[in-house]
Amino acid sequence: MDSVKLLFLSPEVNPSNRKAMSIPILNPFDKYGRVYFFSWLGFMVAFLSWYAFPPLLTVTIRKDLKMTQPEVANSNIVALLATLLVRFVAGPLCDRFGPRLVFIGLLLCGSIPTAMAGLVTNAQGLIALRFFVGILGGTFVPCQVWCTGFFDKKIVGTANSLAAGWGNAGGGITYFVMPAIFDSLVHNQSLPAHKAWRVAYIVPFIIIVVIAVAMFFTCEDTPTGKWSERHLWAEETSRFEGNIVNINSGISSSHPSSPPSTTNIVADLEKKGNPSPPESIAPMPGQLESLRTDTVVAPTFKEAMNVLLSLSTAAVAIPYACSFGAELAINSILGDFYAENFPYMGQTKTGQWAAMFGLLNVICRPAGGFIADLLYRHTQSVWSKKILLSFLGVGMGAFQLALGFSNPKSEATMFGLTAGLAFFLEACNGANFAVVPHVHPFANGIVSGAVGGMGNLGGIIFAIIFRYNGSHYARSLWIIGIIAIAANLAVSWIRPVPRRQMV
Repeated sequence: MDSVKLLFLSPEVNPSNRKAMSIPILNPFDKYGRVYFFSWLGFMVAFLSWYAFPPLLTVTIRKDLKMTQPEVANSNIVALLATLLVRFVAGPLCDRFGPRLVFIGLLLCGSIPTAMAGLVTNAQGLIALRFFVGILGGTFVPCQVWCTGFFDKKIVGTANSLAAGWGNAGGGITYFVMPAIFDSLVHNQSLPAHKAWRVAYIVPFIIIVVIAVAMFFTCEDTPTGKWSERHLWAEETSRFEGNIVNINSGISSSHPSSPPSTTNIVADLEKKGNPSPPESIAPMPGQLESLRTDTVVAPTFKEAMNVLLSLSTAAVAIPYACSFGAELAINSILGDFYAENFPYMGQTKTGQWAAMFGLLNVICRPAGGFIADLLYRHTQSVWSKKILLSFLGVGMGAFQLALGFSNPKSEATMFGLTAGLAFFLEACNGANFAVVPHVHPFANGIVSGAVGGMGNLGGIIFAIIFRYNGSHYARSLWIIGIIAIAANLAVSWIRPVPRRQMV
């Protein structure tokens, strides 16, 4: 019963960082609940529009634009290319301007090409359009950075995986929504097919703009307000024995007759290399270090490169390239795979079955984050999260091998193995972003952007594998399975976070 109450009540807040200790999923009036709500909803509508083309590409668009199989595959690859670039850029932008504004900007930028689908007249035009629509896939980075900034590390895996999992479900929902809109325009509005599919893309455009505007006017950048004031929560942990401590310089200033000015408290954490505070005025053990490492700053170029090239970043980026990369590539071809093995299914039915793979994100991705947080609370070691991540990654590869080598012609076998793959793959995604907040937390945007970008790089690599294997989808799947198992085992020995940051 207490767990149910936490879904409605305003959460208990960690006084040292102002982050919530629970997720008020059903309380949009609380600022933490509101941020969580728009995190997953914004990502969901972005994902819905990003993957709005494959459901109608199976038959309608392909026929209208006279597209060949290689052209369809090329469009799937290009749809991931822009997202790859945007995700790597979005990370540093989140650290500089805050995830909320980056989120809103990406939604609005991606909505414009979505609305321009009606102007496409040939395969080349569609490929170019899908490149720019791919901007929407970059919203994953601010989604995760935003959640990380509002929820404590003890539950951040659950928060991140819930937001991303519900958002990823947009990839499944679009298999229902786009064919339904198309069918409605054809049968109820009497539009010819070549006009109906173009008009259909106005709907996701409208939804995206409405969500972006609501996000701008109703949400906060950080638990304390504006992004530029994100260090103000340091006030309570930086005052000791009547002194206000500048956590960079160690110089204190007394203000006995009046409350401290917040301008004297804010630490300029972007300045590096200053000496530690003198022992006489230092905070209690662990508090200052927590203050330093938990606050997102804008790192220098050298520090950013150190973060990007560290083994700890690779330890989460490479598994994500395999898991989320596979999800992206499989989302694009699953309807075609079903149509190849079960030719009696039409576009709508294969699309509905393909939707299940994406919709399982609602349960499976949060499960990965929840189990990771549960292990962390019991072990107090990030290694427990890392071991779970490696286990799920290898399990995912095993299911890909099973699907690939069996190439099921039975619906029960096909859908059963696909559901098993969905659990391990999507739970792996969730467990991954339960580890990410522990890796270089002062540069969480850069780490999140790098990991998210690697997910897209994996998607491009796997989409190329599908591209050059044509309609031999099963062969592509077992190749991807071998890559996934090998990659996860290769990084399983790496410390999940640098030694100095182990918690």
